[in-house]
Amino acid sequence: MQQNPEDPRDHAMHIRGMLNDVLEHCREDVTLVAEPKAQALFETTAEVLGGLKTAYEHYLTAAEPAMTPLTPPSKPTTVNDGEAG
Repeated sequence: MQQNPEDPRDHAMHIRGMLNDVLEHCREDVTLVAEPKAQALFETTAEVLGGLKTAYEHYLTAAEPAMTPLTPPSKPTTVNDGEAG
C-alpha cells in the first residue's frame, strides 16, 4: 500500500504503530528491571500510551462521534439587496 503524504489517516496509522512499539517495549522492560520505581514508571508509560493508541484507533475507525471526519464548512449565505444598512 502506497502512502499519501496528504492523507491524515496514513500518518495516524504510522503513529499508532510507533505508539504500540513503545508500549510493548515498556511492558517488556517492567519484567527486566528490579527497581519498583522504574517498574511503575514503565507501566504508567505503557498505560498512557495505550490510551493514546485507543484514541488513534477511534480516529481511524470513526468509533467515537467526536472522531468522525469533518465535513467542509458551508459558505455563509449573505443577503445583499443593494441597500445600505
